[in-house]
Amino acid sequence: MNPDSPAFIFLNACIVNNFVLSTFLGICPFLGVSGKFETASRMGLAVMFVMLVSSVCAYGINTVLVHFEVEFLRLICYIAVIASAVQLVEMFLKKFSPGLFRALGIFLPLITTNCAILGLALFQTFKEYNFIQCLAYAVGAGAGFTLALIMMAGLREELELSEVPNVAKGAALSLMLAGILSLAFMGFAGLGSGG
Repeated sequence: MNPDSPAFIFLNACIVNNFVLSTFLGICPFLGVSGKFETASRMGLAVMFVMLVSSVCAYGINTVLVHFEVEFLRLICYIAVIASAVQLVEMFLKKFSPGLFRALGIFLPLITTNCAILGLALFQTFKEYNFIQCLAYAVGAGAGFTLALIMMAGLREELELSEVPNVAKGAALSLMLAGILSLAFMGFAGLGSGG
């Protein structure tokens, strides 16, 4: 598979180099919102939307900044775009899904400081992706983020029904599960690199 093809970029961002389980970006919402399947899946969709908007805007901003030779403004511009996209998601959820808005609580505004979203904008810039590649990268990263949240939520919901020793309950168990998921995703490390 051609490493510059959108399909390869999508697969790479979603599974091989999953932002949460391989590069360890976005751990805060991963651990904080993955207690229930419903909130995890909706948070994943919100993050995917913000990633897509941020990716498209970052591509346009980078083009303008390179044209005027002011690339040093990238970081501040990307942060402003991410904050604006999160505000849009917040207003939408507050209006159309107040229950979800309350369920996500503090983790919704924390999307603004989610390093996975900023990492997406910076990574695509430094990899010099074209517009289609940026879209594939953003959708793949968002799908991978959502996949990680949903898998963690499923495991945590199952473990609520199991007898777990007191020493491993709570945050300790969540971190052990995250470590095991991360190890499982390490198995994808060589996917697509062979010729």
